[in-house]
Amino acid sequence: MTGEKDLHTLLATMHPVRRDGEYVYVLWPHGRPLAGEIMAAVREAEGLTVVMPRDDADAMGLSYDFVGAWITLEVHSSLEAVGLTAAVGAALTEAKISCNVLAGFHHDHLLVPVADADRALEVLHELALRESAPHEFDPHELAQDSSREPAAPALRLRVEQPEDRPALLALTAAAFAVSPVTGLPVEGEPEEVDLLRRLFGCAEYLPEFSIVAELDGEIVGHVISTRARVGDLDLLGLGPIGVVPRLQRHGIGTALMKETVARANAAGERGIALLGSPGYYSRFGFVPSSSLGVAPPVPAWGANFQLLPLALWPGGVSGTFRYAAPFEG
Repeated sequence: MTGEKDLHTLLATMHPVRRDGEYVYVLWPHGRPLAGEIMAAVREAEGLTVVMPRDDADAMGLSYDFVGAWITLEVHSSLEAVGLTAAVGAALTEAKISCNVLAGFHHDHLLVPVADADRALEVLHELALRESAPHEFDPHELAQDSSREPAAPALRLRVEQPEDRPALLALTAAAFAVSPVTGLPVEGEPEEVDLLRRLFGCAEYLPEFSIVAELDGEIVGHVISTRARVGDLDLLGLGPIGVVPRLQRHGIGTALMKETVARANAAGERGIALLGSPGYYSRFGFVPSSSLGVAPPVPAWGANFQLLPLALWPGGVSGTFRYAAPFEG
């Protein structure tokens, strides 16, 4: 089967998938017979480098520095294709993620730091989503390639409507069926569902900041921000944010975050606060709230409680953040 050469098609259909396990680069001891599960090997003047599962390297007492997650781009790329590695590398570089590329006969493979694996998958899914979005009609292009398949449906972001709420509560239940704190399945209804239900009816509800993501008519994501305060300063408290499990790490959460920030700036809001992973939310400009003089509602949250100062952030702020009433307790 001939591999794909068209860069646009490669990027739009590359479907990144992470292999199980962790992988390391080992300089194989000279004269030692190869053993274990060797995934790739490169002969250099200095010796033989092999890529192998970390467990195998540990079992054989082999030393290594880099521990990577293995991501396969599941599109049959031709070895003569131009630009795929550059495009993928540029997207990961922009996200400050290092990447080592291995080209196989059928696919390209990436090894990224284990700690960055989830973020790398999201960056790659975003890249594919951008390439698959509809583009301007060009009759010359149609004449040249009338067999090209229709572009994938575009993501639509809109304000939540009251009739959306049953679907949004169901989406939130599915998104938080596994606890983001413990990583274990949640027994019964996740607490985020009741929180969202109460946020819809509270005095701090702001309809323009309850944002729905739709894909081909299906609700696939949702984020809500409600009125919050530090002293007399009005701010936004973001959360919960949820995406249907099958489409998580496909860029939908990122799109919802960017839409929230854009709407908040346009509305003259001063800042947005949330509780979450600094490794993820720092990409949007969030910093530990304490660095801006704002104490978290729960001191133990520490650096996980973050704040994004918007264009009209006043500076000189001091006090403890107060979420909307349903967050209490």
